[in-house]
Amino acid sequence: MSLSSSDRARSVLFNTCVRRTEPGPSSLTRVSLLVRCSSDRARSVLFSVLPILSWLPSYPVREFLFSDVVSGLSTGVVQLPQGLAYALLAAVPPVFGLYSSFYPVLLYTFFGTSRHVSMGTFAVISLMTGGVVVREAPDSMFYIQTVNGTNMSVVLDEVARDARRVQVAMVFTTLTGAIQIVLGLLRFGFVAIYLSEPLVRGFTTAAAVHVVISQLKYLLGVKTRRYSGLLSVIYSLQAVFSRITETNVPTLLLGLSCCVFLYVIKDLNERFKKRLPIPIPGEIIVVIVSTGVSYGMALSNDYHVDVVGEIPTGLLAPALPDFSLTPNLITDAFAVAIVGYSMGISLAKIFALKHKYSVDGNQELLAHGLCNFISSFFHTFVVTCSMSRSMVQESTGGKTQIAGLLASLVVLLVVVAIGFVFESLPQTALAAIIMVNLLGMFKQFRDIPHLWRTSKIELVIFCIKQYIFYIKIKLFFAFYISFTQRDSGE
Repeated sequence: MSLSSSDRARSVLFNTCVRRTEPGPSSLTRVSLLVRCSSDRARSVLFSVLPILSWLPSYPVREFLFSDVVSGLSTGVVQLPQGLAYALLAAVPPVFGLYSSFYPVLLYTFFGTSRHVSMGTFAVISLMTGGVVVREAPDSMFYIQTVNGTNMSVVLDEVARDARRVQVAMVFTTLTGAIQIVLGLLRFGFVAIYLSEPLVRGFTTAAAVHVVISQLKYLLGVKTRRYSGLLSVIYSLQAVFSRITETNVPTLLLGLSCCVFLYVIKDLNERFKKRLPIPIPGEIIVVIVSTGVSYGMALSNDYHVDVVGEIPTGLLAPALPDFSLTPNLITDAFAVAIVGYSMGISLAKIFALKHKYSVDGNQELLAHGLCNFISSFFHTFVVTCSMSRSMVQESTGGKTQIAGLLASLVVLLVVVAIGFVFESLPQTALAAIIMVNLLGMFKQFRDIPHLWRTSKIELVIFCIKQYIFYIKIKLFFAFYISFTQRDSGE
């Protein structure tokens, strides 16, 4: 039976009224659903920012703990001398290298997604930081006149200089970390894709040359100023050779002995890595033996060998950086933020591929930023992942970042309890550690014939990056070349 138009109208009106009067979810139910959704989302965000929450509750203690303990102790033993050594590159007192080997490593345990990389001081980043620090706080700012009777002399106020350099390093680290955090929140983790391998290898090779030249004065025991900016490599070489006749022979002999010993140990570790349960800790042996020799023979007093000097016991209270320096540092901080992250994510991906797990590029960028930003308030300089320490952490059986946590505790033990033991450590021994650690990077010069045969564009990137590093024009031009070549499919 068909309905009339009036009946249909009344039916529609009735159904509409019924729907309007049907009871919907109560206010309490809606609030409950909203809270549950918000709670789930908050939990998801929390687990994303703190990856440790996802794996620590299910950590297989019996299977992993022993391996992580061995790996952590081995890595910590390497981290200690490298922290002291790379502080020289960053142009700050050695104890600040220990701080930079503790706080960021501890933080990465909570924020990182890689199980095997070792966060902390790294030669290339320390060198870039040191260049900025010396530029903003050169020796020339801290010469003071002293009067002794009728004689007037000019001396360097090292205490004031070091205090200023630490302040510059703190601000620089804060800015670098803040930039990495912002880029991580904006999901810019993909930026590492455009850093081609020749670009990174060219950069690190040039940095290795720069680092070795900067350490010659410590190896020879000569006094020269530290240069930064345009043609700093040439000026540094000129300064060293102009004072070559002032070489401190005991310093040179000790430094060369350390170099030879470290080279032999590294060669043995490489040849017998399948037979050795853990690598021979050549660096810590050098630190302990050279410190003992220096103290026992009074090398500092009797032979004028430069030593590390006072290492305060305990941790410093947190402090606010001097943000008035920001305008002078922001562009350098951006370059270091990109370079540091690119090196870290490259290592993380290598180990993830080898051990069949995944890393989150954006979270790694955020983790780098948080490690640098938070640590900067505790007097650290810029850090990233170290290839040599990461290899130690992985090769000694490390399974998770519990190994990194234990490595940081090794450094903490030295800082709060036995740091004074290393006050007699010769600086030439630290220079030897730096130089021998970078020998592997010089092998990258072998890339040039291969690149000439396979891709002249990549060869141009490799060479331009080295030139750019030398004259301090930063990363951006070579980055642009790499980016455009990737987009054009070359």
